[in-house]
Amino acid sequence: MLKRIAGAVVTALALLFALVAVARPAESAATPTRIMPLGDSITGSPGCWRALLWNRLQSAGYTNIDFVGTLPPQGCGVAYDGDNEGHGGFLATNIANQNLLPGWLSATRPDIVLMHLGTNDVWSNIAPATILAAFGTLIDQMRASNPAMKVLVAQILPMNPSSCPDCAARVVAFNSQVPAWANAKSTAASPIIVVDQWTGFDDSTDTGDGVHPNDSGNLKMSNRWYPPLAALLSPSASPSASPSRSVPPSSSPSPSRSPSRSPSPSPSRSTSPTPPAGGAACTATYAVTSQWQGGFQANVTVRNSGGAPISGWTVGLGFTAGQTVTQVWNATETQAGASVTLRNVSYNGSLAPGATTSAGFLASWTGSNPSPSVTCTPG
Repeated sequence: MLKRIAGAVVTALALLFALVAVARPAESAATPTRIMPLGDSITGSPGCWRALLWNRLQSAGYTNIDFVGTLPPQGCGVAYDGDNEGHGGFLATNIANQNLLPGWLSATRPDIVLMHLGTNDVWSNIAPATILAAFGTLIDQMRASNPAMKVLVAQILPMNPSSCPDCAARVVAFNSQVPAWANAKSTAASPIIVVDQWTGFDDSTDTGDGVHPNDSGNLKMSNRWYPPLAALLSPSASPSASPSRSVPPSSSPSPSRSPSRSPSPSPSRSTSPTPPAGGAACTATYAVTSQWQGGFQANVTVRNSGGAPISGWTVGLGFTAGQTVTQVWNATETQAGASVTLRNVSYNGSLAPGATTSAGFLASWTGSNPSPSVTCTPG
């Protein structure tokens, strides 16, 4: 009898230990971050920028990730996690109007969405405001699925297909409105980060048809997605192999908005001295719009403060704590030591008296991030 009781106890303990052993990995293992690439044929047919991005993340140590989507991978010649939501020919407006996204979200449960959408809408000559309204619906659906959803929204690639001579200009018009929309829609819990896929991309050499990226285009797309995505995966520390510096744009309507995680010093603001009244003059106001450990995003607003129109402007920023600019939009940029110079691009240099325009950039910092001195020179 005692042997029978002892045997039962041993069996029960063995079962208990087995259950603990089975449960322990589930308790201790970190849940992978689920990343949904969302878009059209640029994302999914075959969308080999995803393969490059996946493998770069793996090589940099970001291994606890899972690319998700209801569509399977297409061949890109390398092994990678190819699940995606890149639906060829789809319009953002149709995805929103036909309520397609909630089903994809419930099937895949992403934490981060990489969204390059709007190309087919622009091709169909749908107004930017209508496309952005659809974007707003998609963001609301993402947040209904996950209130802490992080969204990287692309300013889309240049487009110049032979059948659409107006598409190139339409893309510029659409991209120019994305930052303000994202800034208004973004929240601390669910940031919208604008990723500049337009700057430095040449539709004549980086595509085979004026629309879809070829090998060089895929590499450029991967390189643009990587820095903000890596920042979301590890907001307080980056891998030792840091992303390469972006090429300053020549004429780009494009920011990459970064999340305000782990803010350190308070965001700062400074304004250039007010010039004398009369004649050509400008003032510039510098403001940090978001800041996280090791990086920040800033905006510079330029105002024609004189009594005559100006045809261009140059803003000088004098940093004092080793800040380094890494990406710029709506301006060209040069940095020599602590001095950063921003100059207008083709579409935002001419300002009537009282008119304003803005440029922005991403930069790194260490230790502290005090405001720079600011100057503005017209012409």
